[in-house]
Amino acid sequence: MSRQAAIDRVARHFDEGQFLEDLARRVAIPTESQIFEQRREAMDAYMIELVATLEEMDYACEVLPNPSGNAGPLLIAERHEGDDLPTVLTYGHGDVTHGQKGEWDADRDPWTLTLAGDRVYGRGTADNKGQHSINLAALRCCIAERGALGFNSKILIETGEKCGSLGLRNFARANRDRLVADVLIGSDGPRLRPGNPTLYTGTRGHYAFDVIVDLREGDHHSGNWGGLIASASVILTNALASVVDRRGQIRIPEWRPDTSLTDAVRSALADTEVDGGNDGPDVEPDWGEEGLSPAERVFAWNSFEIVAMIAGDPERPQNAIPSSARARCQLRTVVGTDAADIVPALERHFAREGFHQVTVKPSGRGEMKATRLDPGHPLVQWAAASLAETSGKKTDIIPNLGGSLPNDVFTEIIGVPTLWVPHSYASCSQHAPNEHALKSILKEGLCVMTGLFWDVGDGKMPNADGV
Repeated sequence: MSRQAAIDRVARHFDEGQFLEDLARRVAIPTESQIFEQRREAMDAYMIELVATLEEMDYACEVLPNPSGNAGPLLIAERHEGDDLPTVLTYGHGDVTHGQKGEWDADRDPWTLTLAGDRVYGRGTADNKGQHSINLAALRCCIAERGALGFNSKILIETGEKCGSLGLRNFARANRDRLVADVLIGSDGPRLRPGNPTLYTGTRGHYAFDVIVDLREGDHHSGNWGGLIASASVILTNALASVVDRRGQIRIPEWRPDTSLTDAVRSALADTEVDGGNDGPDVEPDWGEEGLSPAERVFAWNSFEIVAMIAGDPERPQNAIPSSARARCQLRTVVGTDAADIVPALERHFAREGFHQVTVKPSGRGEMKATRLDPGHPLVQWAAASLAETSGKKTDIIPNLGGSLPNDVFTEIIGVPTLWVPHSYASCSQHAPNEHALKSILKEGLCVMTGLFWDVGDGKMPNADGV
């Protein structure tokens, strides 16, 4: 019974195919939360799959309804080993984004696990079924090797993250006593570099909203009326162009997080290189906030994006002046941004710029607040050292993920420090056709998480106060 024996056990679990068998069953369940009403049975089936796995590990499981009514159920699983032992909370989400069947290369089925070289294709392999499956397998191998974890374990799985984690906040408030822990150890998002373990301590926030121009009933002939009546599409594009400059730098003062880039954050990011892997895009030096390094732009600054826009019928364009136009926009935020002032600040900006025909409407898909644990916290340093010991590689520490997760649920409602160890990489094609994980990262993820959980059970983890 030893740390290395547990790591060897989980490596065999991968090499002999059991891990991919488990993942294949989970990928096969089409848990697309954006079409929740059509996927209610799939959500229930996914919970049945996880409960069967966790009950074999002597977890007490309960599947509970979502308070929202517009998102799938949630699972709380608990394994209590002693009142005097630390408690680790683990999180994952079983829902996925649209499968986009028919759009994948080589006619791959998004609901069938497909292997090609180092790649493991399938919807959810990277986001997030593959990632929480790694953590469950690591816990299982620790139990099998030691006969116990050596700590108390709580697991929370939701099925609404792709819709903004609808209902999760109210669920956490109602079940806080059941979810309280000494630390959250979760996995989502990409590694900073494919070949090195990454540890991040928070996430950027996410706020989605629509920018709308609605001028009149019906469109009108562009020859007869061009130059006489306003065009909704022209007004919208000019309004959106006023939000950022030509290199994407934000022009709204309230959206510029000047207090976020602290000395500690700068120091943590000083040697950080953003690497999307061989198939990823190159970082563009002339895009984003001038004067910041690429790492600072994505991990310590806000970014604005127009993710979709429409005017008229793009598939069957008519020679008409659009009467209305709409864009779905998002702001990714870091700590220091007032989330309550995001839309009001944009409205004030449009008023100053003279765009009085433009309105802003929150998307109604929920929001995720920015969070961050100091990179120098003893918990962070302990976890980074554990990952490095197992992998034999430097652990990349970043203060927060560039993407967003409902991490504020854990930091603000439950009141627990958070550590995130991702098992994907930036070019995994999540949210797109051809989503995949890398076998090399999956196997190393299994090993480093087994080592990390083993170290908790060995009593090596400091508490939230750093003791």
